[in-house]
Amino acid sequence: MVLRLADNQPADYPTVLGDNEFAKLVNERTNGRIQIKVYPNAQLGDENTVIQQIQLGAIDFGRINTAPLASYDKEIGVFSLPYLFSSSDQMWKVLNGPIGQRLLDSLQSAKMVGLTYYDSGARNFYDSKRPIVHPSDLKGLKIRVQQSNIFVDLVNTLGGSATPMAYGEVFNALQTGVIDGAENNWPSYYTTNHYKVAKYVTEDEHTRNPEVLLVSQATWNKLSPQDQQIIRQAAVESQQTERQAWTQLEQKAKDAVKANGNVITEVQDVTEWQQAVQPLYDKYGKDYKDLIDQIRATK
Repeated sequence: MVLRLADNQPADYPTVLGDNEFAKLVNERTNGRIQIKVYPNAQLGDENTVIQQIQLGAIDFGRINTAPLASYDKEIGVFSLPYLFSSSDQMWKVLNGPIGQRLLDSLQSAKMVGLTYYDSGARNFYDSKRPIVHPSDLKGLKIRVQQSNIFVDLVNTLGGSATPMAYGEVFNALQTGVIDGAENNWPSYYTTNHYKVAKYVTEDEHTRNPEVLLVSQATWNKLSPQDQQIIRQAAVESQQTERQAWTQLEQKAKDAVKANGNVITEVQDVTEWQQAVQPLYDKYGKDYKDLIDQIRATK
């Protein structure tokens, strides 16, 4: 049995390294009976295309970020709320605990079975004008965001001026002053060279949208209970490989940015940031109230 796994990232990216570890473990534990072929670089389509193909059973596995998944499964949209987690450690306690499992299980309503979570870090603000220490420091800054209502509202609520823009246009826009800043994770800030034209970065970690390794319900139903268990266990174990690779990539990016002399501001306590975005919780959080309370209560 040869099954296909789709990923939109390059072959050496942490999520693809996790995919490959998962495929290797399944191959070993079924003595080659089940082979999983990994297709990186969006060879099988972008994330939305892959989700639809997985729902149909045309693609077997996918590694998908929780942001686009929210369009297919409402519950998982909770991860897009800003300052939901207090730290990376706290997030992993949630993801690898009963709340995380509940959210993986909720994907069944969209004809998918969630297997495990992968890391994709946290998003931070960076700009070319000044250090951002408090939310009020964003006032008047034009910040590039994704084409996403919640990201537009996030920046505007904090006092900035949200500017939706294609990812590939950001470097030139920063260089020419069309925008003052943007937001993304450490590896993206580094690999795009945005750090060369926006030297102030603030580790506020406003959103943490984890990745999900999932399987088509149609594929899942064809497997024996024993094979389902092998696949689930292999997925869980592959998380460690992906997280280690992510940590290394993140550290490499941070080291390079520091060596470049950039000004890094660490937000030690997100309380004032959480308070500043309360209007977003009033607007988007109504559907998740119990879930938000349970996540915040996880220590």
